[in-house]
Amino acid sequence: MNSNNQIVVPEAKNAMEQFKMQAASEVGVPLKQGYNGDLTSRQAGSIGGQMVKKMIESYESSLK
Repeated sequence: MNSNNQIVVPEAKNAMEQFKMQAASEVGVPLKQGYNGDLTSRQAGSIGGQMVKKMIESYESSLK
């Protein structure tokens, strides 16, 4: 399966990986470097949800 998700700014890849690891830690999902195909859909979704929540919080605080 090919993924269409591409990072627009290649230099941001490490920051995004770090952000993903932080989000996983916050929701208690055991994310590791490399392959994570053993995660459930719920676990993977909770990581993505936490990332979106943090991005929205960051944007809202920038409006103040």
